Amino acid sequence: MRSDNVKKGLNRTSHRSLLRACGLDDDDMKKPFIGIANSYTDVVPGHMHLKDLVEVVKEEVLKNGGIPFEFDTMAVCDGIAMNHEGMRYSLPSREIIANTVESMAMAHQFDALILMPTCDKVVPGMLMAAARLNIPAIVITGGPMMPGKLNGEVIDFINVTEAVGAVQSGKMSEEELYELECAACPGPGSCAGLFTANTMACLTETLGMSLPGCATAHAVSDHKVEVARQSAKQIFKLLEDDIKPSDILTQEAFENAIIVDLALGGSTNTTLHIPAIANEVDDVDVTIDLFDKLSHQIPYICSIRPGGHNHMIDVENAGGIPGVMKNLESLMHTDCMTVTAETVKENLEDVCDVNYDVIHTIEEPVRDEGGIAVLYGNVAPNGCVIKQGAVNEDMLVHSGPCKVFNSEEEAVAAIENDEIIDGDVVVIRYEGPKGGPGMREMLNPTAAIMGRELFHVALITDGRFSGGSRGPCVGHISPEAAAGGPIGAIKDGDIVSINVPERTINLEVDDAEIQERLKDVKPVERNLKGWLRQYQQLATSADKGAVLK
Repeated sequence: MRSDNVKKGLNRTSHRSLLRACGLDDDDMKKPFIGIANSYTDVVPGHMHLKDLVEVVKEEVLKNGGIPFEFDTMAVCDGIAMNHEGMRYSLPSREIIANTVESMAMAHQFDALILMPTCDKVVPGMLMAAARLNIPAIVITGGPMMPGKLNGEVIDFINVTEAVGAVQSGKMSEEELYELECAACPGPGSCAGLFTANTMACLTETLGMSLPGCATAHAVSDHKVEVARQSAKQIFKLLEDDIKPSDILTQEAFENAIIVDLALGGSTNTTLHIPAIANEVDDVDVTIDLFDKLSHQIPYICSIRPGGHNHMIDVENAGGIPGVMKNLESLMHTDCMTVTAETVKENLEDVCDVNYDVIHTIEEPVRDEGGIAVLYGNVAPNGCVIKQGAVNEDMLVHSGPCKVFNSEEEAVAAIENDEIIDGDVVVIRYEGPKGGPGMREMLNPTAAIMGRELFHVALITDGRFSGGSRGPCVGHISPEAAAGGPIGAIKDGDIVSINVPERTINLEVDDAEIQERLKDVKPVERNLKGWLRQYQQLATSADKGAVLK
């Protein structure tokens, strides 16, 4: 066993002495050591139930003849970190999480890993570590939150964020907002729509790194407890058969994940996280170009909040990710290995109970193209992304005058002061991986625009968007302004044209003029300390997954 490196032989006597202090005896030294990476914290709704769920996992590990060693990783709640300097730490936390899991597994020589993430950066961070370590591993994502209810309506966190703008513009009272605030998030789990956390859980299951049904098993459900129990049991099968992440995370598996992502209309943050996970695997090539290629081929078959009206509980009741994959089976690579120790095809053999009102067939999709599109043009020579599944048909093509801001705060102030009108293109720059640094999510400005019912305003940024953002929001513009990208040359009043069907985004200014303007651009300087200063120096661009180099 790998753990023999810390527990076997004369030269490991002192190591065993320390392990005995942890409660181990002679028999325990003969058993596999199972590391359990638990991202529990009581400040994040998506993670607060993991304190209890991990006890189920540990009990099952002991029952099956292993020794569970629980350790913690950090977890940032993007909703709480939103719209202040704390959001600069969200994307960088992905790297800390990956490094924490790697450090603990290597230092203590665990034989296998059970990974317990829920929210946005924790899922990809743990998957990055699993790929890097390449020891048997299984993921138990924490599960979605139940939606809230108010006055007979089903609601969620995004209703609250958009309602703030409605109050500021006089369309809703503060009393109504308070009622909404108190009802929207009823308990544990990741926010109830197909936002980034739930998107990444769905793609983890599609990749084959969690058991079928795990992604949509809700945080407060008996189903989640049973999935956790079965996952802890299954890690021993993976150990026995020596099935490692490299056997599962193949090129074809990543393509499957992108196919499901496009079919669901998932968060645009996946174009950062999937390439970052793939970056840890040898002989795999995943870029935003692959998203673009597949987006023309894969239909959008499941309309979930924020782009639609369904919530994750509806997807769970309709058949979950197995139901989605069953519908897409003819478009997928079904010979990929999974943590079930069986292939995708074998996993899907018994799937038959699918609600086609929620999970549409590929013959009768919601839309003919996938939910994410990649645009190119003189604004974004290296590409940018838009969640086209969350854009109204009449805004898939838009041209308008720019109002330019060098930070999210400046843009939000202008929106709240009613300086933005229908037809505008809001430009927010110096919010990319280096420029931010940390590539902050722009949920606050997008929600403020929607709350004011400015349905014909586009927003473009070298930052990124929450999985809960909706509307014509173009993010990840690469190169970013801090790297000398053309977005830095845009001036107030310039016309930007966005054409999603044709996959273009262009500044209606001569290329020579753009280059002249860039010569005079003075990058925004930020007074940085600590980890963000290191991150800024090492972070690559969004089209590279914002990985560290």
